[in-house]
Amino acid sequence: MRAVVVDAVGVRPEVRDVAVPTAPPGGVVVHVKATGMCRSDWHAWAGHDEIVLPHVPGHELAGVIAAVGAGVHRWRAGDRVTVPFVCGCGRCEWCRASEAQVCPDQEQPGFTHWGSFAEYVALHGADTNLVAVPEHVDLATAAALGCRFATAYRALAARANVTAGEWVTVIGAGGVGLSAVMIARALGGRVIAVDRNPEALTTARELGAEHTLCADGTDIPGAVADLTGGGSHVSVDAVGSERTCADAVLSLRRRGRHVQIGLLPPVDGHPRVPMARVIGWELDLLGSHGMAAADYPAMMSLIEQGALQPERLVERTIGLEEAAALLPVFDQATVAGMTMIDPAL
Repeated sequence: MRAVVVDAVGVRPEVRDVAVPTAPPGGVVVHVKATGMCRSDWHAWAGHDEIVLPHVPGHELAGVIAAVGAGVHRWRAGDRVTVPFVCGCGRCEWCRASEAQVCPDQEQPGFTHWGSFAEYVALHGADTNLVAVPEHVDLATAAALGCRFATAYRALAARANVTAGEWVTVIGAGGVGLSAVMIARALGGRVIAVDRNPEALTTARELGAEHTLCADGTDIPGAVADLTGGGSHVSVDAVGSERTCADAVLSLRRRGRHVQIGLLPPVDGHPRVPMARVIGWELDLLGSHGMAAADYPAMMSLIEQGALQPERLVERTIGLEEAAALLPVFDQATVAGMTMIDPAL
């Protein structure tokens, strides 16, 4: 099969032929029809995550089951499926409580083993982790759910518990940020979107943002306080940097809730967070690490009702060769939505 292969950290990947994976016990092999490029993929390429080289990135996918391993009971070849990027073991107390996204023995395609920037990918714990894709849902749309959309959904619906009328500030209007804008609006939130890219802010307005702010040269916390009469009830850092995290936290009103979605690697030393404000204003700091397969039905129901439309977030579709060229610069890429990869192109 053809795959995007990373041979060394920080070196441009290559597209070449590699062996098709075999189905692990309890797992499956999926013929990848669509897979998303995410900033997390760039973090792995840049060396911010521990990966074994050579490596195939990709963790946000949908496709058709091509092979089924021993011990799988719920799935068969030909089933259309997607999967959360965190695959739980299915045995621990967290998985048994439907909290597979924090499983201590989790597998993550594109991180713990070869991922979906390829024609085929192996997935573990199929009976615990796979999610059926209804026939009327496009597989590219389903692939968009696996990381950014599901993470944003859990962040706002389950972690921050956004309620109607609350102000929600979303910093970063890439794939996960725009997902957060759409979801917060669907939950009844009043959304402020922040980004450096005017096109991304235009998209955020189209998805329901009440206000947009350009991050370059703007006092974001001050502007948010003025717009909301004292700060947001909820803030989301959908980028993952010391500056964006601080702006998000400082944009909150007293007793506000911050959700950190963007990864905060120690690129220039351990990132500083304004903890004095957290303590003095009794702010809640929350993490959101994907969403377990058990929680997908509620999200799928909103998609089927039309309340959520993740297909609107797909900005472009590219092939493997273009993906190999884009990955090293993805942290600087100007995007106004999600980049999807079709391995058949």
